[in-house]
Amino acid sequence: MSVLVYLVPMALGLGVAGLFAFLWALRSGQFDDPQGAAIRMLRDDDIQSASPGHMNG
Repeated sequence: MSVLVYLVPMALGLGVAGLFAFLWALRSGQFDDPQGAAIRMLRDDDIQSASPGHMNG
């Protein structure tokens, strides 16, 4: 039972720290453009357009 004296305040402290981190992320604009992130994920940046005279294969 004496372990709870340490674990309960630590759990509450971690919860408050997580809440502050979430509020900081909201205020700093981390969640402003969720649709743009979804589109950037689908874009394939590895494929380069072939230059004239370059043969693939």
